[in-house]
Amino acid sequence: MIAGAITTVVVVNAHIFNPEEQVHNYLEAVSDGDGERALGLLNASVPNANAAMLDGAPLEQSMAAVEDVAVGDAVDVGDNRVDVTITYTVRGTELTSTFPLERTGTEWLFFNTWEFVPSVLPTLELSVINQAEATLNGTRVAMPEGRNRFAVFYPGDFEAHYTSEFFAAPAQTVSVTDRSTSGRRLALATEATDDLVEAVDAQVRRFLDECAAQTVFQPANCPFNFQTESRVAGDIRWAITEYPSVSIEPFNGNWVMAPLSGVAELSTSLQDLFTGTIEPVTVQREFGFTARLSVDDDEIAVTPVVQY
Repeated sequence: MIAGAITTVVVVNAHIFNPEEQVHNYLEAVSDGDGERALGLLNASVPNANAAMLDGAPLEQSMAAVEDVAVGDAVDVGDNRVDVTITYTVRGTELTSTFPLERTGTEWLFFNTWEFVPSVLPTLELSVINQAEATLNGTRVAMPEGRNRFAVFYPGDFEAHYTSEFFAAPAQTVSVTDRSTSGRRLALATEATDDLVEAVDAQVRRFLDECAAQTVFQPANCPFNFQTESRVAGDIRWAITEYPSVSIEPFNGNWVMAPLSGVAELSTSLQDLFTGTIEPVTVQREFGFTARLSVDDDEIAVTPVVQY
């Protein structure tokens, strides 16, 4: 009977009251999005960082890409401590995380109790160009001055992106594998969308077409003109033969347009003042100008800046 009791204690210690079971319980809490339970099991404190990833759907999402999880056997490292290493894959890449635990006593006189060694949660730094928010693991998060720092559980996979009608940044991902993985970074490179470029291009073309509609050698407030000492002897007709290519880039916290250049064509007839000869004239005029860009939720404004 005594031998049977001893055997029971050994079996229960090996399969229920063991450090590996604590790791299983922790992983289950993270997968369930139960941040309070996960934090208690991990015996971790929260750093001075945004806590948006520590509970609910964002926490569940952090484990969505963590697959083929296998919990290894505890390895004795001395001083009543063990390391438990898990292996898993994230998007086809095999990764590992190691959890240090310590024996803290016994329960019911016979069964060992194990706890994770106290730690501080790792952090993830996120930045986005010229925006005050982003999406991290499916959740919109505030980005004061385009930056924020998030406390996270591990292992975890994190995906960030920014999407709006006029600006967007493609998704970036990073995996956090252990508690020492602090300062992992995701940088979102926001760019103008095709919709914005097309809208700005349309305004630039409209401005130039209005310039070309003026039947004078020097269209008012326009980037091209023609000078001659001959007498005008026919209609003056301008046409834009090469429109500028629109490029929108971030600069010093704003969105700016690269300098614009193109080609206008003048067609008319001129009379030589000395000979009286009238000849048709077609002249190509290269031009350049800049423009100020203003974009908000409802309006896009392009203001040409023409220097003489």
